[in-house]
Amino acid sequence: MPLFGVVYDKAHGHVVTTILIAMAAMLLTAFSYGRMARAYPSAGSAFTYVGREIHPALGYVTGWSMAMEYLMNPLICCIWCAEGMVNDPMLSGILPKLPLQFWVVFFALLFTFLNLHGIRTTARINEALAVVMGAVILVFFAAAAKYLAGHGGMSGKAFVLPFYNPETFSLRAVLTGTSLAALTFIGFDGISTLSEEVKNPRRNILLATVLTCLVTGLLAALQVYVAQLVWPAAKSFPNLETAYSYVAGFIGGPWLFSLVNLTLLVANIGSGMGSQLAAARLLYGMGCGNALPKSFFGAIDAKRGIPGKNVLLAGAIALVGGLFLSYDFGAQMVNFGAFIAFMGVNLAALIRYYVRAEEKRVWSNLVPPALGFAICLLIFLSLESPAKFWGGAWVAAGLLYGAWRTRGFRGGPVDFELPPE
Repeated sequence: MPLFGVVYDKAHGHVVTTILIAMAAMLLTAFSYGRMARAYPSAGSAFTYVGREIHPALGYVTGWSMAMEYLMNPLICCIWCAEGMVNDPMLSGILPKLPLQFWVVFFALLFTFLNLHGIRTTARINEALAVVMGAVILVFFAAAAKYLAGHGGMSGKAFVLPFYNPETFSLRAVLTGTSLAALTFIGFDGISTLSEEVKNPRRNILLATVLTCLVTGLLAALQVYVAQLVWPAAKSFPNLETAYSYVAGFIGGPWLFSLVNLTLLVANIGSGMGSQLAAARLLYGMGCGNALPKSFFGAIDAKRGIPGKNVLLAGAIALVGGLFLSYDFGAQMVNFGAFIAFMGVNLAALIRYYVRAEEKRVWSNLVPPALGFAICLLIFLSLESPAKFWGGAWVAAGLLYGAWRTRGFRGGPVDFELPPE
């Protein structure tokens, strides 16, 4: 929902199509993640798989790219939360009118303060939030069904246009939109780090990863499909970041706008806090593995048991970046780092299970990772030029630093393994 307006603009209205293309890439990649988790049952991640299976330099680049992905995630959550506060008519009527920049700073400080004090979203709170957000989605669907029933003049063609509109379709635009829509799935790869906590990990890690991508993709496709059915194609959105809230307001009035907007606000606060802590955790893992200076990144706050310095660093990046970057650019930078990791894991699975395997099974060991790599590469190349330029600069800096730290990646001190929780 938060991505709807931005992807709609990039893909010329073909949001459902972008979700489905991204889902195909993610399902294949999820299969590779699940298989690599079997090979490395201890807590690991993309940089572990790539560093061990392909080359330490590529593993370092993967870890470095993942760090950018994780650090940019709380940044875009801050931007969305700020946009949600400014554009909600109910909140605007209750709270004093404050500029967008104030809310960016507020949410960056809020995420950091809560994470520094060890306040974590427990499994029960997550379940409660999922129930509430699921109920809001059902309310939206009910309002959309009522609206469509009251406007029965829609032709059969209108139900196909969200998938393909010959007047606006452009493959380049759809792929650019897909490079953003893939953000819907970001986070599924974290399942691979739970091998030590899961019963029957050889089966369940793979199953959970694939099912997460499948359910996410189908639900997201349904949400954006309904939104496109009810929103007039010729009508522009007042604000792209909160476009889905405007769709809700269009079919249900101000109360539904505020209900959906508030729900997304809560979701982004939870996501921003969680991604900030995940970023701190990843940096801590890289610090413990000597990929980054251990004295700073590998330090744990003895009182609270969290990598406090990393939390502060992630919060500072979210604050400064949120003031100067756009949601669109931040989302593309997240996906730049994510797709490097996804391509790396597909390639690692291809090498381990096909290239080095004694028995060459084409359909199970060659086709899925090769096809996953190809689709991920196509989406990666469809990112806009600024994201590719600055993402490339980040990768280049990581390569130079990694080469210096590991003496040209020849037996350096880097350990491609996440430390235990």
